[in-house]
Amino acid sequence: MSRIVQAFARARAEKRAAFVAYLCAGDPDLETSLACCRAVIESGIDVLELGVPFSDPLADGLTNQLAAQRALASGMNRARVFELVRRIREFSQVPVVFYTYYNLVFSHGVDAYVAEARAAGVDGMLTLDLPPEEAGEVQDACRRHGVETVFIVAPTTPESRLPRIVGAATGFIYYVSREGVTGVRDRMADNIPEAVAQIKAHTSLPVVVGFGISTRAQVRTVAAAADGVVVGSALVNCIRDHEGQPEKIVAKLRAVAVDLVAGVRNGD
Repeated sequence: MSRIVQAFARARAEKRAAFVAYLCAGDPDLETSLACCRAVIESGIDVLELGVPFSDPLADGLTNQLAAQRALASGMNRARVFELVRRIREFSQVPVVFYTYYNLVFSHGVDAYVAEARAAGVDGMLTLDLPPEEAGEVQDACRRHGVETVFIVAPTTPESRLPRIVGAATGFIYYVSREGVTGVRDRMADNIPEAVAQIKAHTSLPVVVGFGISTRAQVRTVAAAADGVVVGSALVNCIRDHEGQPEKIVAKLRAVAVDLVAGVRNGD
């Protein structure tokens, strides 16, 4: 049983949604990024989604664009991203899912990239700009090397297309709660329960919801409808707000993560 399957099974047994935390690998530098990953893991998250820094992150809002810029400026590259995962594996078995773009996979060779990711300790891959119709090579490589695949459903996705999307996924389905890019939002979309129910009618895989979730109350609301809740920008902002102060970054990130994770815990 994969670490991803185990994480969602554990959350289900505890009658709660899983908490998925997003951080950009190497933001603001390798050592601080490792400390940030440790902080959110120790806060009680269920899955760590690591953004692979890329120069053209089309699905990301300003917060995550700047995170990628900071990581790239500090010297992050493919080898150092994999190094980060290997170092996380020295102290944690939390599932790690890459949030990446196809050019980063393709340019290295799809099979070689997936094999290297798996060897480092990556459990799943969400390739943002790769639709299932074009994903055969990645799916085959992931199947060969034991890496789960994650695909996105958007608010604009017609129900007729859901079977193809969920059929390509093996790890979980990521429902984007709002049109547009990542980023903190003041208000949640009001149709999340209906959208999740529609997706779940086509799959037994977990459905997680992300994009725009930034407070404990919002986490709690989404957790009532979905199998998992993804928070990214609200965590990445802790790094932005204390840039150049690694100890403050880690302390703030830990405090924010603990507060957000409480939103999926019963009784909080």
